[in-house]
Amino acid sequence: MDFSDDHFALFELPRTFRLDRTALDARYRAIQAQIHPDRFANAGDAERRLSLQWATRINEAYQTLKKPMSRARYLLHLAGQDVDAESNTAMPTDFLVEQMEWRESVAEARAAGNHRELEHLQHRLKHDIDECYADIETLFDDHRDLEQVAEKVRKVMFLEKLLFEIDDAMAALEA
Repeated sequence: MDFSDDHFALFELPRTFRLDRTALDARYRAIQAQIHPDRFANAGDAERRLSLQWATRINEAYQTLKKPMSRARYLLHLAGQDVDAESNTAMPTDFLVEQMEWRESVAEARAAGNHRELEHLQHRLKHDIDECYADIETLFDDHRDLEQVAEKVRKVMFLEKLLFEIDDAMAALEA
């Protein structure tokens, strides 16, 4: 293992959005068993420090790869695409209008105390997010269309914020 390896190389996985989660989990456990700081409790300071650095690095890589959003953003980063840059915030008008409509629906359901409507909106939104991830998988792995992947990632970022708002509204009604 090399500190300069990307996250995929650390786990000996292909650099794709489509990910074998079982392989990732198994490789993570195997690496952790080798480098976990507890195994180096009686070692010298340098070995303990290196073990801790490796454990931190492996945990960070694992957390990034296991979540679809962070994996997509990381792949774009590796490809030189920055989805967080201010120049990349432009979204299609129809998507922005749809976002406004979603937010109005959430606000209305929250104000009315309509938990069932919030659950319905949450279900629809999760479905839309899943569809975006399926699109990202195809666009990245099969077509290598980084521009479209970046746009989809930005959309999912908006949708996940909205999902958080729905979760917050549901929690407020339950309190």
